[in-house]
Amino acid sequence: MGKKIFRFLWKAAAWFFGLSVFSVLVFRFVPVPITPLMLIRTVEQVFSDDPVRLKHNWVSMDEISKNLPLAVVCSEDQNFMNHSGFDMEAIERSMDAARHGFKRVRGASTISQQTAKNVFLWPGRSWIRKGFEVYFTVLIEFVWGKERIMEIYLNSIEMGKGIYGAEAAAQFYWHTSAINLSRSQAAALAAVLPNPRKYSANPPGPYVQERIGWIVGHMGQWGTIRFN
Repeated sequence: MGKKIFRFLWKAAAWFFGLSVFSVLVFRFVPVPITPLMLIRTVEQVFSDDPVRLKHNWVSMDEISKNLPLAVVCSEDQNFMNHSGFDMEAIERSMDAARHGFKRVRGASTISQQTAKNVFLWPGRSWIRKGFEVYFTVLIEFVWGKERIMEIYLNSIEMGKGIYGAEAAAQFYWHTSAINLSRSQAAALAAVLPNPRKYSANPPGPYVQERIGWIVGHMGQWGTIRFN
């Protein structure tokens, strides 16, 4: 019995490894059509009073305003271009704050980790899901590189109820294309990312408006982001 269980686990691990690597390789070149989060949110809408909405229009990085990657880096992960998937300084700050009893601490999850979670995994905080997140983060950093990670992130991230990706968000909030997003509009989308189902990019509430000003200020200091 022990050998059978071991053989089963070994085969399951081998299949998982093979399929995960294959998926990461495919998405290096092919647009991500749908994510687990999109499916989960759609099912939630079906069984709630909210209208069922799933807006997701993939566009290439060339069709996204350069303001948006700059805004999300300033807002979500200022060490994105320098780390290898994990911001160890942010993790240490978060752990230190938790040790001192601060309950409201901004997470240390990087854009790479968020991309891995959005594309391959499900929402949650279990150690098992976190372990898978670490695994996929290492994979995509190695196979995709920063520009592709950003491209997939900007096309798959939740930016409102049933709104996924830069193009769908630009069309929904401002009736324009992602390539035309102004600096303040890009900052508004970045500002809602901590809780896109609670906050609105347009019209922005007091919290989002304050965040927009903070993000635009940092964008002015950075100037731009170059992937090559």
